[in-house]
Amino acid sequence: MIKAVFFDVGGVILDESREFGTWADWLGVPRHTFSAVFGAAIARGLDWQEPFRIFRPGFDLAIELDRRAAAGKPESFGEQDLYPDARSCLTALKGQGLLVGLAGNQPAHAEAALRALDLPVDVIGTSHGWGVAKPSPAFFEHVIREGGGDASSILYVGDRPDNDARPATDAGMKTCLIRRSPWGHILDMPAVSEQCLFRIDSLDELPSLVAKHNAGSG
Repeated sequence: MIKAVFFDVGGVILDESREFGTWADWLGVPRHTFSAVFGAAIARGLDWQEPFRIFRPGFDLAIELDRRAAAGKPESFGEQDLYPDARSCLTALKGQGLLVGLAGNQPAHAEAALRALDLPVDVIGTSHGWGVAKPSPAFFEHVIREGGGDASSILYVGDRPDNDARPATDAGMKTCLIRRSPWGHILDMPAVSEQCLFRIDSLDELPSLVAKHNAGSG
């Protein structure tokens, strides 16, 4: 049975469209151009920061975050950046008596911002707080500990087959891929997605799928 469900943050719970737009503005690049280059980088399997380096050679995320903050244009997110189906999905899963958590690659400011959203979750974990990032196995070891210690009873929901589904599967967890972020639409890894317990287009689909799975596992 599934006893805990953990969600990646960006592209799953949070719509990053607005924030990537502010990065394009910060770099002085038309948003359409930045989006096109970003998509091309994903299709080529490059690191997500590579498009930033194309427009600003030597780009260092930590330094640029500090520069944005000093300029009064910090990277931020709030209620308006939640996907419309996020809060209701989390609430429904909590209503099934499951442990629900967030666990994603996020910078220092993100954990406080996530807590400020007052989402119906039991655990909020970030790469900055844990000191390790996906797809490292150590990241998913944190998820397993926070989820009760039994990897097979944990479902990890992500948008990336490379950073989310594959390492979570390797760690012994059940997985779900959601197709809506740039990675979800562009990055195709059939061998990975075929191992996923669920593949969805909206979080609205997930609570009933989990309930049905657990009913059949009882």
